[in-house]
Amino acid sequence: MNLTDWIGAAGVSVLLVAYVLSLRNILSKDGSAYALLNFLGAALACLASIMLRYWPFIVLEAAWALVSLAALARIPKRISTNAAL
Repeated sequence: MNLTDWIGAAGVSVLLVAYVLSLRNILSKDGSAYALLNFLGAALACLASIMLRYWPFIVLEAAWALVSLAALARIPKRISTNAAL
C-alpha cells in the first residue's frame, strides 16, 4: 500500500467507526464527537481522492466534510440555546 491508500483507508475507517458507534447508540448523531469523526474521515478520504485525482469522490467527500463542519459550527449555538431554556 502506498501513502494514498493509507490516507484513504484511515478516512474510510473513521467514517465507518462513527457510523457503527451511532448505530449502536454510543454516539449521538447530534453530538460533536459524531460530527468531528465525520469531518475528519471525510477530509482524509477527500485528500486521498485528490491525490488520486478522482473527481467524483473529491466532490462527494468535500461535500461530506463541509456538511460535517457546518454541523460542528452549529453545536455551540444549540448548546447555548438549550442552556437558556
